Amino acid sequence: MAEPGRYPSRNVLGEPLEPCSHDPVTGFFRDGCCNSGPEDLGSHTVCAEMTEAFLAYSKERGNDLSTPRPEFGFPGLKEGDRWCLCALRWREAYASGRAPRVVLASTHERALEVVDLFDLKRYAHDLN
Repeated sequence: MAEPGRYPSRNVLGEPLEPCSHDPVTGFFRDGCCNSGPEDLGSHTVCAEMTEAFLAYSKERGNDLSTPRPEFGFPGLKEGDRWCLCALRWREAYASGRAPRVVLASTHERALEVVDLFDLKRYAHDLN
């Protein structure tokens, strides 16, 4: 059963959702997991391991994830950090050949509304 205002915490493999990152703390709800709910319009559901190539791509697309924004409690990301990405942004990066690796066990099943499981598995940190 899901908490009020949240979808059930299941990953893309149909198992319980595992944490993505507590350092830095990620997730739409800032609970360390890629949990989602009706308010999460961007579907921050793909647990990805940041790369320099992806961070540069995201900045080019207007979403600077590298620069710290302390006023929002955001430390800025660096290569190796894990972060709950918007599923659409991951799909765009995938199409451009700059997608970061993903952690399937920590990627919410809601990501499958936007991204194909086959594509996620090709970039799976926990399968390859």
